[in-house]
Amino acid sequence: MPANKKYLTPSPSQRFAKITAAILGGFMVAIMFHLALASWFNHVAVIITSTFSAFILWAVLMVVAFLGKNGWKVWGIYLLASLVLFGIFYIGNHINPIV
Repeated sequence: MPANKKYLTPSPSQRFAKITAAILGGFMVAIMFHLALASWFNHVAVIITSTFSAFILWAVLMVVAFLGKNGWKVWGIYLLASLVLFGIFYIGNHINPIV
């Protein structure tokens, strides 16, 4: 049974934005989240745990990227989330340096 045409994304640029946001943007947010956690908590435990939790978070972010109407807005949200998480990581690295 083929998909209903009204639910498919008609624009190739929107399709490209959603696919790249799902794969690249979701991966970026998942990794930055775990880096931010590792800079504030026990980094060894966070890195060991991230082998499973990063994949789960990435899969969830992939699904969320396709739920949005506009792929470029999803990209913006993922970039903003990555920048905020990078700020948390940067501050955590200066307060709790790993020697």
